[in-house]
Formats: sequence, C-alpha cells, structure tokens
Amino acid sequence: MIAYPNIDPVAISLGPVTVHWYGLTYLFGFAAAWWLLNVHTRRLNANWSKDDIADLIFYAAIGVILGGRIGSVLFYNMEAFLADPLMILRIWQGGMSFHGGFIGVAIAVIIFARRTGRRIFEVGDLVAPVTAVGLGAGRIGNFINGELWGRVTNVPWGMVFPFEAAGPLPRHPSQLYQFALEGVVLFTILWIYSRKPRPMMAVSGMFLLLYGMLRFFVEFFRQPDEHLLFVAFGWMTRGQQLCIPMVIIGIVLIWLAYRRGEMAPTK
Repeated sequence: MIAYPNIDPVAISLGPVTVHWYGLTYLFGFAAAWWLLNVHTRRLNANWSKDDIADLIFYAAIGVILGGRIGSVLFYNMEAFLADPLMILRIWQGGMSFHGGFIGVAIAVIIFARRTGRRIFEVGDLVAPVTAVGLGAGRIGNFINGELWGRVTNVPWGMVFPFEAAGPLPRHPSQLYQFALEGVVLFTILWIYSRKPRPMMAVSGMFLLLYGMLRFFVEFFRQPDEHLLFVAFGWMTRGQQLCIPMVIIGIVLIWLAYRRGEMAPTK
C-alpha cells in the first residue's frame, strides 16, 4: 500500500484571494496547448498565425469551462444542482465532466471555424492531439483534490484516501491511471500520428476512438458515482455509457476521412 500524499488543494492563499491547484492544472493545460499548437502548425506548414492560435485557445477555454461544468450537472449531479444552484460556480471543488467539456470544445471549434472561414475538421484535427495534455493535467487536479478515486483493491500500489466517503480500505489511484492513459498515452499516440498530414477528420476520429476505448477501460478501476452507481447491465458506469458513441463516431470519421482523402489547406 502507498500513502496518499495529502496535498493542500489551495496552492496560494493571500488574504481573501486563494488559488487552487485544480485551477492551476487547467491553466497549465491551456498554456501547454498554446505552445504545442504553435509547434504543430509549424511542422505541418499550416496557415495559422500566433494570433489565430491564441484566439482558438480562448474559445476552447470557454468551451471547456462552461461545457465541463454544465455537463457535470446534466450527466452526474442534477439533483445536487437543484438543491444548491450555486454549486455550478464552485469549479475549484471539482465536478468537471470530460464529456461536457468535449461538447463545449466542439461547439467552440465550430464557432471559431465559421468566424475564421476554416473547415470545422481543419480546426478539430489541429486541436485533437493537444487536448490530451489538458486531460492529463485535469486528472492531476482530481488527484490533489482527492476526488474520483478508484475501487477497493489489494494491489501493492493501492491507496487509502483520507476522506470519510472513501472509507478505510485501499483503493486504485484511478486518477493517476487516467492521467497516464488519457494524458500521456493518448497524447503520445496522437502526436506521433499527426506528425504527417492526414486526411481531414482522421485525427479527430482517432482522438474519439482512442479516448473512448481508454476511458471505457479505466472506468473498471474507478469508483462509480455514489448516487448513480451502475447505469446499465449491472456493471456499466455513466462514463462508459458516454464513451460508446465516441468510439462509434470515431470509427465512422476515420473511415470517411480515408475514403474521401481530403487534406487540410497549407501555405
């Protein structure tokens, strides 16, 4: 068993101003995405300026925050929201849904593409690889917050989370599993795959397919939400349920991409 590093969720406290690690992980994710997008567009010789990328990051950030929080309420916590509507504003306490954030970013990509005269998947394919960096950073924030822990286990690296709801038994540190799979592994595969120009929609489709499969797998180690538990077949979680359409859409997009063979414009 490994001791849980009980880190104070507050990184900086100056009088009435508090900065939480959870918020800093999101800030790191956006900053890393900005840098990586600049690198990515240069290597692809894509027609993107630094101002274009900064604007895209701004749109995506709004989509992540609004979509993630609204999705958390709609998919997981509607009853808690009805009892305390202001909880939707307390994002430093966690409660950000990936699937909601993904929908928010998808909407942001569509709006950005239309306002800049670009194809939707030209933008989506560019964003897809760096999205994994933000996902990984967010999972570290979950770990520091002591939320979204795993199921009870007897593996040597199990952790006892010092929170009443987690109980006294060691659990899978599923936040770290998700950091490794949804962050490191997903980013590495997509970054390598997108090093060369691919047919439009292919990178977006690969992101959906891989994330859906990796998240579906890791959900077997993550403790289901107490108020939802298993939502289908006696074993399927809400996260797994939401991943199924991602996998299907990802396969369809990859098939269409290579069938059409349409490439994104370059300089």
